[in-house]
Amino acid sequence: MKKVFLVYPPSKIMNREERCQQPLDDLFLIPPLPPMDLMYLSSIAKNNSCEVMLKDYSLKAQTYKDFEDDLKEFKPDIVLVNVTTPTLESDIETLRIVKVVNPNILTIAKGAHFHFMPQEVLETHDFIDIAICSEAEITFDEILKNKKLEDIQGIAFRRGFEIIQTQRRPFNENLDELPYPDRDIIDNSLYFRPDTGEKQTIIKVSRGCPYHCFFCLATPINGRIVRHRSPKNIVGEIKLCVEKYGIKNFVFWSDIFNLDNDWVKELCNEIISSGLKITFSTNTRADTVDFDTVKLMKKAGCTLVSMGIESGSQEMLDKMGKKITLSQVEKSVKLFKKLGIAIYAYYVIGLPWETKSTLEETLLFAKKLNTDFVSFYTATPLLGTDFYSYIENNYLGVLNYSKPYYYPCVNTHNLTCDEVFEYHKKMVRSYYLRFSYVIKMLFKIRSLKQFVNYSRVALKIFKRK
Repeated sequence: MKKVFLVYPPSKIMNREERCQQPLDDLFLIPPLPPMDLMYLSSIAKNNSCEVMLKDYSLKAQTYKDFEDDLKEFKPDIVLVNVTTPTLESDIETLRIVKVVNPNILTIAKGAHFHFMPQEVLETHDFIDIAICSEAEITFDEILKNKKLEDIQGIAFRRGFEIIQTQRRPFNENLDELPYPDRDIIDNSLYFRPDTGEKQTIIKVSRGCPYHCFFCLATPINGRIVRHRSPKNIVGEIKLCVEKYGIKNFVFWSDIFNLDNDWVKELCNEIISSGLKITFSTNTRADTVDFDTVKLMKKAGCTLVSMGIESGSQEMLDKMGKKITLSQVEKSVKLFKKLGIAIYAYYVIGLPWETKSTLEETLLFAKKLNTDFVSFYTATPLLGTDFYSYIENNYLGVLNYSKPYYYPCVNTHNLTCDEVFEYHKKMVRSYYLRFSYVIKMLFKIRSLKQFVNYSRVALKIFKRK
């Protein structure tokens, strides 16, 4: 029996979903998310009769020493590590430790970075045996089945001193074929709703996005075609979560949830007819919602939608390729408010064309919309995005990943990193510490737990430096 060790390395607490790699220490109202990618791989390993250990070393501030101790005790045959671009070197340090402990262990790295630069990383890090450069599930299954590496699509591997990269693997067109993620292997109580503290998990409902925004990895990683799981398959996973794990709160994770509203309605009707009493949140675009669909989402249990508004400047929206208008945003926000669904608005500041004027437009627009929650992310140029290519061709200073999504990684044409960061802090405080906003949220509190959680966030905002 092979022993497989699946690892989120020691780092700041990091949500490592491949298109959006964000540390949580400096962000608000965003809880740690379960390691879904590794949970899928755990199910695949168990289906191949492997013994599996899965560890997220960031959650409890564990160290490389903790990892090494587990490594020596478990004695795996294979170690696979999730790697993000901002934490590349520290993440793959775990694989160097593996080879020091036992050179015969097969080391595998996966993550968005390897979709674009696998060969360069393997050439400079001889302790990585294989990099997965595509959707990982089928690839990992073939590795476990001992298929010849040169016949496995979507990997780079070393043979002696040579680095070989195989043909890119096509996207998996039938996501229903994948096993459900392995929730037995994690402590589900560690993952919770940030408002109520109740257990919460992710259901990955689709992959792919036809909109290729300037700063986003969704299209390069998951393709332009949206591939949906069937509603019956999704509801089967929901039912398992409710009955086996006592989880009734869900995030329906997708690159774009409501592109096909017929599919959304079918899913909602499947949930309703199942009799399952759940809540869920999901994402939405501003230009793809209609009253009937949103009403059905509400009936099926939708309590919150996140909306990538990105900017209050139409000029900035056009330059980043968002393909929405401010009037569409206002119309959609009004619709969700009318139907009693909370809105979490996402904004991205610090793209190359940002000015003090466009930052002010964004803040004023955010206040005008007055959504329940906002996040003002500082733009992070991840490898594979148009943003990353842009800064390679337009010198905007030294790229710094020390605090991605929080402190700017690079200057704009008009503002320094420090100037953007100072405005970022102003935006957060100015939005959340408004008297009218505080009163509004106090009236929405339904439990002592919710009050305590909101108070902690408010204190964190107030103390922010």
